[in-house]
Amino acid sequence: MAQFITEDEIEQIALDILTNDLGYEKLYGPDIVECDFPERTHAEVILRQRLQDAIDRINPTIPAEAREEAFKKVMRTASINALASNEAFHSMLTEGIDVKFRTEGGTRSDKVWLIDYNNPEQNNFLAVNQFTVIEKNINKRADVVLFINGLPVVVIELKNATDEEADMYAAYQQLQTYKSTIPSLFQYNCFMIASDGWFAKAGTLSSDYSRFMEWKTADGENVIDTNFE
Repeated sequence: MAQFITEDEIEQIALDILTNDLGYEKLYGPDIVECDFPERTHAEVILRQRLQDAIDRINPTIPAEAREEAFKKVMRTASINALASNEAFHSMLTEGIDVKFRTEGGTRSDKVWLIDYNNPEQNNFLAVNQFTVIEKNINKRADVVLFINGLPVVVIELKNATDEEADMYAAYQQLQTYKSTIPSLFQYNCFMIASDGWFAKAGTLSSDYSRFMEWKTADGENVIDTNFE
């Protein structure tokens, strides 16, 4: 019965929706660190090889040197100001990364894209649960992080609706704790989701709780059903 559902079960149901309905690959956080060929360390938030592979795959006509420079620009977005870092990355994600390279006819300018918006199947979609980040000796573990081409663009915090002290606002507060203690995870964030298992709201890096809104259909009229039951 729904009243006995646990947070772990809510997490697994969310992962099932992402994999079965939306086509995400699913991985368990510790498995991409504690393995023979790790994809990251606990201090890293980008899955570097997935990002590099995606840049090469999406931008085959751009010379390798320019693709490498674009990759380095993404990795250098860190700033003391989290909002400034996030804004800089958002521009790269939505407008492409300007690069210059030499051709037989001289120097040419072009853009390197991090996501293929015209051909979604060209992108790598990954959901990682129990994603641990260690920053300045502080260890935090997000419930679910969604990656597109190795970039951690969505952070999801799940609570149990049957626990009076673990409601949606508690999920929002947990996200704020993550922002202050492991800010590197949010340099590449597009939005965050807080859910109590019955309802879910999404907000951005600068959103206060009143600005976290329920997800709606494209026409803006109807709320998407996010009941995980």
